[in-house]
Amino acid sequence: MVIGKLTKGEIEIRKGMYIIDMGSENNTASMQSEFSLKKVLPVLLAVASGMFLVILDSTIMNVAVPKLVSAFGTNLSTIQWVITAYTLSLSAVIPLAGWFSDRFSPKRMFLTSIVLFVLASVLCALAQTPEQLIIFRILQGLGGGMVAPIGIATVFSVSPPDKRGSVMGILGIPMLLAPILGPVLSGWLIEFINWHWIFFINVPVGFIALLMAWRYLPAAKPKQGSKLDAVGALLAPISFASLVFAVHQAGEKGWSDAWTFGSLLFGTVILTIFIRHELRQKNPLLELRVFRSPAFVHGIIVAWLNQIALFGSILLFPLYLQQVKGLSPLEAGLYVIPQAILSTVGINLGGKLFDRYGVRPVAIMGILSLSVSLLALTQVNADTSPWYMMCSFAFAGFGQGLTMMQINTHVLKSAPKELVSRVTPITTSAQQIMSSFGVTITMAFLAGKMRELPVGHSLNQLGEAFGSTFWITLGFAIAALVLSLFFAKPTDIKKSLPQSN
Repeated sequence: MVIGKLTKGEIEIRKGMYIIDMGSENNTASMQSEFSLKKVLPVLLAVASGMFLVILDSTIMNVAVPKLVSAFGTNLSTIQWVITAYTLSLSAVIPLAGWFSDRFSPKRMFLTSIVLFVLASVLCALAQTPEQLIIFRILQGLGGGMVAPIGIATVFSVSPPDKRGSVMGILGIPMLLAPILGPVLSGWLIEFINWHWIFFINVPVGFIALLMAWRYLPAAKPKQGSKLDAVGALLAPISFASLVFAVHQAGEKGWSDAWTFGSLLFGTVILTIFIRHELRQKNPLLELRVFRSPAFVHGIIVAWLNQIALFGSILLFPLYLQQVKGLSPLEAGLYVIPQAILSTVGINLGGKLFDRYGVRPVAIMGILSLSVSLLALTQVNADTSPWYMMCSFAFAGFGQGLTMMQINTHVLKSAPKELVSRVTPITTSAQQIMSSFGVTITMAFLAGKMRELPVGHSLNQLGEAFGSTFWITLGFAIAALVLSLFFAKPTDIKKSLPQSN
């Protein structure tokens, strides 16, 4: 197959749904010499601050649940809806991000989302009843749901193709640090101030994110003739919210519960109808045709397994430290600081390795580091030393820093360039569901192990229950590691390309 001369330094290969940026050596050298991180750093920081705001609020609530139960004089199942309602609304609005971005421009929707999120945070802080708090958390989710997909697509579009690994790796910092720092900040605010400030803290952070986004995000005109797929816009939120609700219910009441099974069945049926509808549309809400790319499917499956292993284990860390080691929420948060530090190191290193060697070696090294860490954690008990725990947590963070954003970047690079704004809602929605699934399956297994313990069980027996649960997350990590061995080498991709004049 012969392709004509390259006039703009780019060849689009649609058969495998790849976009491969090519050009003469002079063009490549010029791009590399002209590129400077300073040019995209303002955009990067603006998006990262918005994503950090939303992700932080997703995790800061975990430590605050017992305090909210006593503050509102209610029960645990009611307060759990404060978390569930936020997750459901977040999942429901994500699929609409692509269309809103095309219709009103990415910058305008990013700013609107931040404003809505901050206003809803203030309302949450002022809530007087659990019902009010749940309603205001729904508003928070509606505002925060579009921040990540729009932000990732924006950064991807302004990054040079040969530097996307490094740039997107920096963007992954808030995605890894927020879940780790959330419990620390929440524990400190609850212990030394009050629970209202876990929401008020969003005001100054949101103001900074809003100011930076208004100043630095590139302006873009709305796309003309962008029509809303009304049927898809109705089916997508219903199906995604139903699936997330089923996963959350399973964590509390088990998979055999009527509400769990009914929501799972209903969500699956609606999702099937949604997929059939989208594949027949000329301008679909979500571009599901991208799943025809084997590289995209392979990459996103590895990403899902990786996310289940990561988020399932991240929740176990503070629980083990509080319930087995007897630490306070703040002390438990301090234990995972080495994890945050090595996550940052891994992100910077992973981005550079990705740009130079591709996704395969980075994914193998990162997932292997996570797997070794989780294997070590399967041996924990009440007598496990603090240094053993901190080192295990740290290497888990290093592994995820190497891989999490790099695999996501590989997935986006496997999609057509013009469809990135429609692909990021797919990956973000799936990440939300898989993260919830990871938390649910590990918590359900842990609850089952704890029920098997004798009435007067010792701390060692409780610690061993946690150790057994880490085998679950290890299993998903090993599955991801095996699949990562089949990522194509950069040289293999080049050899498979058709020759051009």
